[in-house]
Amino acid sequence: MTPAYLDYAATTPLDPRVAAGMAALEGPDGVFANPASSHAYGRRAAAVVESAQERVLETLGDRDFQVIWTSGATEADNLAILGLARAIARRGGERRRILVTATEHSAVLAAADAAAREAGMQVERLPVAADGQLTPATLEAALAPDVALVSLAPVNNETGVIQPIERLAPLVRAVGARLHLDAAQAVGRVPEPGPYRHADLVSLSAHKCCGPKGIGALCVRSDVRLAPLMHGGGQQSGRRSGTLPVGLIAGMGDALGYRDDADEQARQRALRGRLVDALRAAGGVVINGRADGAPAILNVSFPGVHGGALRDALGDLAVGFGSACSGRDGPSHVLRAMGRPDALAHASVRISIGRFTEMADIDAAGAQVVAAVAALRGISPLWREIEEGRRTVDSAYGVTTALEMA
Repeated sequence: MTPAYLDYAATTPLDPRVAAGMAALEGPDGVFANPASSHAYGRRAAAVVESAQERVLETLGDRDFQVIWTSGATEADNLAILGLARAIARRGGERRRILVTATEHSAVLAAADAAAREAGMQVERLPVAADGQLTPATLEAALAPDVALVSLAPVNNETGVIQPIERLAPLVRAVGARLHLDAAQAVGRVPEPGPYRHADLVSLSAHKCCGPKGIGALCVRSDVRLAPLMHGGGQQSGRRSGTLPVGLIAGMGDALGYRDDADEQARQRALRGRLVDALRAAGGVVINGRADGAPAILNVSFPGVHGGALRDALGDLAVGFGSACSGRDGPSHVLRAMGRPDALAHASVRISIGRFTEMADIDAAGAQVVAAVAALRGISPLWREIEEGRRTVDSAYGVTTALEMA
């Protein structure tokens, strides 16, 4: 029996409706031409691109954006952060600081570090609370007139924590800084237009919302200056050269049109709740995040269990351990930033669901995880001490902030 796929935060399956639309564009009778060409074939391709752009703007709920097509959110994050930093360095701007949270995606953190190396920017990683949120007080204390950019993810890719953008954005605006939102995990997971109307730059990725891999977008306000990362034929106003992949762009547009609505989000939240109930049977389950987080993402840790042994015990169950994009086997930097000790962060599982997840998938996965944890705890001296009351989970792992237990 094929195990359930419960790693939607890493990537999503292609929606059959999106696949059908893309297939209709392929072949000599389809829309295959270069959209920069002036002939009839090119104009047909340009119309497809324009239609997809309208879907992006509709998703953002704001038409004052230029859509720059990229290979995905990683490139979009780099263009937003490094492109802005290079533009500031070239014109000698006085704003030289970039603020990010310590829980941002590796694409944001790495791009910010590159901006420090290549453009002389000063990067500050802001701490988050134990529940993963950035507090307005923490952000306000770091803001000053020399801040150029604040980069935040409305939805964290590992924990599903939703940042309070409505309360944070006015603070950024008050000092005249730009706000970048890495919204790859947010589409279909937060109410729309939600945080986008507050942003100057927004990164999107198709494969996080049942669209094709290899296509994303950076949405940029008309008054934001960016230095290009790629040079060539001057496409997309010179900000990102290269022939546009019409089929992929059309697929992204369709995927955004089919994005999860409120009813589907509610269904996923119910499945998430059912999963939490199932995992409670293991006892002593630590919830990493907030109950009001994204409905599709659940991150849990299992005290008394070795992380590597847990991975082996879960076998082919398609769940996540940290971020699929990090390329590391060590403890999650996100959970570390939330105050989780390495041993507990390492014994964590991210279970993320989507529109094709069924109740049977949740029940089977919950039973498999509970059985694996029970077997490993049966040979764990640490768990024996916790069970017998000789130690608490908090004291066993040396945490200073009480852990939220399921």
